[in-house]
Amino acid sequence: MRVPYGVHVSYVETSEDDRRGRAHHEVPDPLRNDVRLLGGLLGTVLREAGGDELLADVERLRELTIRAHDDEEEDASFAEAQALVETFSPERAEQVARAFTCYFHLANLAEEYHRVRVLRERESTRDPDEVAGDDSFAAAVTELTEEIGREATLERLRALEFRPVVTAHPTEARRRAVSSAIRRISALVAERDGAHVGGTSLAENERRLLAEIDVLWRTSPLRAAKPTVVDEIRTVMGVFDSTFFETFPEVYRRFDDWLQGDQAGARAPIVRPFVRLGTWIGGDRDGNPNVTAEVTRSAALIASEHVLTALEEAARRTGNALTLDGSATPASADLVSLWRRQRVLSEPLTARIAGESPNEPHRQVLLVVAERIAATRLRDADLAYADAAEAEADLVVVQESLVQARASRAGYGDLQRLIWQVQTFGFHLAELEVRQHSIVHEQALADIAANGIDGPLAEKTTEVLDTFRALGAVQHRHGTDAARRYIVSFTQKAEHLEAVYQLAALVFDDPEHAPVIDAIPLFETFADLEASVEILEGMLLVPAVQARLAANGRRVEVMLGYSDSSKDVGPVAATLALDVAQSKITQWAKRNDITLTLFHGRGGALGRGGGPANRALLAQPAGSVDGRFKLTEQGEVIFARYGDPVIAARHIEQVAAATLLASAPSIERRNEAATQRFSDLASTLDASSRARFFELVRAEGFPQWFGEVTPLEEVGLLPLGSRPARRGLSIESLDDLRAIPWVFSWSQARINLAGWFGLGTALKTAGDLGELRAAYREWPLFGTLIDNVEMSLAKTDARIASRYLALGDRQDLADLVLEEMALTREWVLAITGSDSALSNRRVLGRAVRLRSPYVDALSLLQLRALTRLRKGAEPDEIDQLRHLLLLSVNGVAAGLQNTG
Repeated sequence: MRVPYGVHVSYVETSEDDRRGRAHHEVPDPLRNDVRLLGGLLGTVLREAGGDELLADVERLRELTIRAHDDEEEDASFAEAQALVETFSPERAEQVARAFTCYFHLANLAEEYHRVRVLRERESTRDPDEVAGDDSFAAAVTELTEEIGREATLERLRALEFRPVVTAHPTEARRRAVSSAIRRISALVAERDGAHVGGTSLAENERRLLAEIDVLWRTSPLRAAKPTVVDEIRTVMGVFDSTFFETFPEVYRRFDDWLQGDQAGARAPIVRPFVRLGTWIGGDRDGNPNVTAEVTRSAALIASEHVLTALEEAARRTGNALTLDGSATPASADLVSLWRRQRVLSEPLTARIAGESPNEPHRQVLLVVAERIAATRLRDADLAYADAAEAEADLVVVQESLVQARASRAGYGDLQRLIWQVQTFGFHLAELEVRQHSIVHEQALADIAANGIDGPLAEKTTEVLDTFRALGAVQHRHGTDAARRYIVSFTQKAEHLEAVYQLAALVFDDPEHAPVIDAIPLFETFADLEASVEILEGMLLVPAVQARLAANGRRVEVMLGYSDSSKDVGPVAATLALDVAQSKITQWAKRNDITLTLFHGRGGALGRGGGPANRALLAQPAGSVDGRFKLTEQGEVIFARYGDPVIAARHIEQVAAATLLASAPSIERRNEAATQRFSDLASTLDASSRARFFELVRAEGFPQWFGEVTPLEEVGLLPLGSRPARRGLSIESLDDLRAIPWVFSWSQARINLAGWFGLGTALKTAGDLGELRAAYREWPLFGTLIDNVEMSLAKTDARIASRYLALGDRQDLADLVLEEMALTREWVLAITGSDSALSNRRVLGRAVRLRSPYVDALSLLQLRALTRLRKGAEPDEIDQLRHLLLLSVNGVAAGLQNTG
């Protein structure tokens, strides 16, 4: 019998030590069994690869960190664990780091699959007419109907928009090879649910699991080189292939089935496609010299080829299944006319299809549609569609013919799914958005003014002009919607938006040949957020903007940056500033008859606006959502939310439900009343938290100290994405440090400072615990902030944090951080009524608490490497220490399940 691998024991066993303080974190039996199995197999792999000694070292470190974590008074165990790590040879230290990292990957995939299992079981046991939980689509529609009536609810549903935008700086720390191994192991775990207990299938499944875990163990967790932009594009294309293409219409179908009841699939759908995918990958050149005009063209082409291939296969599959005999299901006059036009396009093609599908007119036409989509991809001018709308029109003719022939279920079945896919993705798959820094445009215009458009221009100016040429080329080939949004980073005046149109006009002498452009302001800093309405007022005076408003129905998009505002004034003040800015911008739009979409530039971590999107939606200011929600999705967030189709469908449902409900009169009244009632508290929190944050980050020598006490420089060595970690400045200044390494570095040090610093002082300054508890209950913005900070604090560890902070030889700053951490924890727990972080949140608390001792082990390994590097390692050991540090960074990211 296989001996279970030690690392998983505390996760699945219930010894007396483990029971202490954990009764409310019990692990469900199916999840317990999965982790026990995977842990046992990992133990076998480690024993085979490194012998009993490796397993013993891992087990000893595991036991010590568990003991130290379960009992915070167990300083002896913590010291012993630290001493054990120091005894490891460099090779052993790397092996142990990889062992714990592998464990995290296995635990994470087991938890993810268990979530899928629970969602499937819930769906399979629910009555079709049953209204599901509070955050479901059905519950949202039911609640909204009770408030505003069915017709008004359906009108809002038809106008619903959800726009997830995958961004150009992924923070996914895993290699694609590691992710692939994890997916294969996940599939094998899922396979066991359908296997027969005791049969040979289970034995074969276990053999394959063992082989895949062995591959995972032997696969280097670190990339050999930074991914290129094209690598990033292809990674997201993998998510499209596995999830987006099929899941989006599946969500529409589920919603429509619930709305239609017994008539589902027999009449025209109520639900319209409401998900529109966007991408910055290949378009975001702000600070990323690797994104060129040629890369932008390539990004659009790769996406188009993917979606056209998928649509061709879907059309062919749907057409081949449409074997309805023309006698029983006669073609309409419009279908007969369409077939005639198709015959004119290609007599040989239509003759072949007619011969293969005799007296099956609907199948014949649809198979020609599939061939025309293929021709569009191959650029066969004789057969290619001009655009997606032309293909959609042909599909609608087929559908209407089926309905006229009383074959409604065929018309509204798989064919409707195909129509939804064309409507959702077009022929471009995702709307490619360009982003560039405002100063780059200013410099380009100055260069052109000095040297002329045909003069000797700087390389960067030429690239800016080439970007507009690329936009024109992309729109010409893939359609206007393929790339018309142009985001201006650090928009600080209306002229920054006008510059976009001026540059485009310089490139295209004839306006008829110029691309359609919507310049979008991005307000990132605290000062920019405060000045946003003034800038937007100036924007309305720009003639090019006025022309676009006349053409697009007065629709305006405004992007809000969460990352830089948080780094600018601290997480608390930034949260409040963003809320105020949204209110003011919403009122501005209303005054100017503008249909506003607020674009939320949220990252994965709390310091970058992370947290549950549906809860954040319900806390937005009155009128700011209005049925439209757009946000950035990046790195590990893309895979966490969209990597599995079941989880992706659930996420979309939650966001759609919250987007509908956010505009419910009761929700808007609640948020408006809470904002007014707690305005004085907000002022106190803003001023005191900002002052405390400045006390730290504006202290003399803070940037250098930050670089010493966290693995900031080493994080910059990790080949996470194609984008540089900085826009160009050194560690002498934080102003130009990107928010991702700012957040990532603090999380690696087990401090998570970017998510909470300043809140403890702010709460203490407010002082009235009763009022703070009332705000937690009644003010959604504050309640979401407190819950997110509690989650952030649960991933911190003061003992480990103090050891990182000691690396900087600035006890004053170290004390400031630790005091604020303790103060924040004290006040947050008092407000939530918890005895420890997340003790009132069963599933999340269980996941964080059970991982923490193992993250501690990796943190000790990281500290070993970082301490030696900071104290001056010998030249011949620097590379080895950095390798261990990067391995541990990768493992801690897997354990904490967030990077940036």
